[in-house]
Amino acid sequence: MTDIPVGLVESAFFKLLGCRLHSLETGVAQVALALEPQLRNRGGKLHGGALFSLVDIAMGLACSSAHGFDQQSATIECKINYIRAVSDGEVLCTARVIHPGRRTLVVEADVMQGDKLVAKAQGTFAVL
Repeated sequence: MTDIPVGLVESAFFKLLGCRLHSLETGVAQVALALEPQLRNRGGKLHGGALFSLVDIAMGLACSSAHGFDQQSATIECKINYIRAVSDGEVLCTARVIHPGRRTLVVEADVMQGDKLVAKAQGTFAVL
């Protein structure tokens, strides 16, 4: 993609979580997240809320890259259909727009740790 101002890609929450943009193409975003101590649950695993936030961030970036960063979108629904515990390392979320409608977009995401599937998710976003 063309150069997009960092402020449109890296929100304050993106930075707070410690996300890292891996790649961004039209309708596809890859965002990485390292398992840092503040992202662990009481069992020492990656907190489900951090994983959900990673998915929502990657999906939002995929939507923005599909309809343009000059428009905003809002999450209507985001659900994780599969989840596996992560104890260490880094995960990579790949979100793809599978239905780029004018008013709504449907997005799928896979979160991987190496070659292992950590989570699968689907979301619907409204173009504002």
